[in-house]
Amino acid sequence: MNRYELVIIGGGAAAFSAAIKASELTENKLSILMISAGKLGGTCVNVGCVPSKYLIEAAKHYHSSHTPLFDGVTPKGADLDFGKLMESLRRFVDVMRGEKYADVLKHYPNVELIEGRGSFTSPHTIAVETRDGVREVEFEKALIATGSRPAIPNIPGLEKNGYYTTDTIWDMDTLPENTLLVGRGAVGLEIGQAMQRLGSQVTLVELLDRILPNMESEISSTLSKILADEGMRIMTKARVVEFSRHGDLGQAEIVTNEGRQTIEFDAVLIATGRKPNTDRMGLEKSSVAVDNRGFIKVDETMRTSSPNIYAAGDCIAKPLMLETLSAREGVVAASNIVEEGSAAMDYGAVPLVVFTEPQVASVGLTEREVVKRFGACSCRVVSLKNVAKARMTGGRGLAKLVINPNDGRVLGVHIVSPNAAEYITEAALYIKYGKKTHG
Repeated sequence: MNRYELVIIGGGAAAFSAAIKASELTENKLSILMISAGKLGGTCVNVGCVPSKYLIEAAKHYHSSHTPLFDGVTPKGADLDFGKLMESLRRFVDVMRGEKYADVLKHYPNVELIEGRGSFTSPHTIAVETRDGVREVEFEKALIATGSRPAIPNIPGLEKNGYYTTDTIWDMDTLPENTLLVGRGAVGLEIGQAMQRLGSQVTLVELLDRILPNMESEISSTLSKILADEGMRIMTKARVVEFSRHGDLGQAEIVTNEGRQTIEFDAVLIATGRKPNTDRMGLEKSSVAVDNRGFIKVDETMRTSSPNIYAAGDCIAKPLMLETLSAREGVVAASNIVEEGSAAMDYGAVPLVVFTEPQVASVGLTEREVVKRFGACSCRVVSLKNVAKARMTGGRGLAKLVINPNDGRVLGVHIVSPNAAEYITEAALYIKYGKKTHG
């Protein structure tokens, strides 16, 4: 049985950042085994950040070529070959996977990569299922970084009807005439707007009373109006109770406060969240504890309930699923694996961006959270219609500051605006270092 100082299960952002950090801290002397069951790069480069931003950017250019913004400037209107666009998207993903992940390992000779599925057989051993059979390895320390996958709701008829997820939609080659979007999360909204702009009629169905329900209500309502103005149909307080198929078309029976209605569609996109890849890993044999949803419990050093096993990335219980967070968690875990107690994870001022157009960005506390904590909130909301530069590009959006009523410290910043992703980084620093609006 081969023995390694560190075994990493996973091949995404958390896994790679941990392998690199641990290697650098030990001058490439730490023996590391990386076990990857899927494509290198994990969610972000393969089915998340990279392909979604590619599609968003393409849709933005196509949309602007058909949408006049200034008098005297007449858009000519670009032609769309959706199949060719998606083919180029997949090629771009392949290039990024190679440059950002596969090629990187060449610089770390101490890291061995195995394609297979790892599962614990004890707190110090892992069985790896490969094409050539099962291989058992022993480890001093281990890092679980297995990521997540789409959570599919149990709706009658869904499996028989067929569906796309935010992981599989990148294999689409024909633009649907009508798309049903179930869910209201960031990636679903990004893809939904892109498809609407490219020419598909998108209908969004959401169980709660608004999209982006964890953000400020002003943010949700502003983006909702913008999407509706572009033609997207948004149904809130609505629930799909059954799917069926009639010829080439799918049908969804939807229940709302007004009653039942049936919507026809060519394709359905399920964007109802993600669940951790922690099943079939033998965690019960490793003494690693999970919460009631299967996410691994960790402390601020990324250590699990098993003292020699750490976890990072989308498989752990945490506030947000972000590639940047996963990478940082991998660094923190590796630092503590090499030198115990040397680093801690801080989720205090983590910015979140939804790459719709305009972009949505948020960091820190909401008004409701501040009122709950202090009994009051000193909030400021500015409409972009009052900003001359913003009005030149349509004036769509707003900025909201959530302020401590006692001392004027900025506790939260929430933005709907072009380039909001750039503004929110400065806001995050403002919050992190306790800056005030005055004095």
